[in-house]
Amino acid sequence: MQIAAITQERKMMSAIPAIVMNMISGHDALDSTTSPDKVPDYTKSLGKSIKGLRVAVPKEFWGQGLDLQIETSIKTAIKKLEELGAHISEVSLPMTDYALATYYIITPSEVSTNLARLDGIRYGYSAEGNNLLEVYEKSRSQGFGKEVQRRIMIGTFALSAGYYDAYYKKAQQVRTLICRDFDRVFKDYDVIVGPTSPVMAPKVGEFKDPLQFYLADVYTVQANLAGLCGISVPCGFGTIEGVKLPIGLQIMANRFQEEIMFKVAHAYEQYR
Repeated sequence: MQIAAITQERKMMSAIPAIVMNMISGHDALDSTTSPDKVPDYTKSLGKSIKGLRVAVPKEFWGQGLDLQIETSIKTAIKKLEELGAHISEVSLPMTDYALATYYIITPSEVSTNLARLDGIRYGYSAEGNNLLEVYEKSRSQGFGKEVQRRIMIGTFALSAGYYDAYYKKAQQVRTLICRDFDRVFKDYDVIVGPTSPVMAPKVGEFKDPLQFYLADVYTVQANLAGLCGISVPCGFGTIEGVKLPIGLQIMANRFQEEIMFKVAHAYEQYR
């Protein structure tokens, strides 16, 4: 009875992302960034066979810095997808090495411009000051956390006169090349799979240098840059100092192809 309850719970858990997407997707007349495209019922794809589905595995995802335990778990997960009837092929995403640097120029730049309005006068947290400049300084220093402040400073620098062409403009050009990489792969494949993170989850306070956190994003930032959909599902455990830590399998699909992504994720979770 207990085993049946656990099995049923797992089936429900794997359906939650699709249910949530049904609720939050769709056009909003008050938001110009939302798509007017018709939204399918993502839950209808759950439980369907993935036999014959074409799965791409980028060879660049097995590079230096990937924890051996994670690599083993991901490769085991890929074999299980093959057992479910999916066709697995190795592909190349040549611009992978440039994705992290590109992301951490474009994103801070967008953070800098998007948060410029939060000056404590009309928008955002407002601190008291003896003059207007002091209100600005205190509002933005007290209202934003350290990481947000860091990204604002990096972005403001990248967009400043004399550096815009060298950093932001160049990063956007590289972003176009990254998008072309994915467009080429998705002409022949339905999904791309690989690790979610190159390292195990760190202890609280273990990463002292912000760069360590940024490097952990190496596999996930590409979906953001190319405007793709992606999901991470549990695919096993690794051990550090006797502590079991979860490992994630990342599944990416082309733009507006969440239905395929959910189908693969659900099929894998039920099988494993």
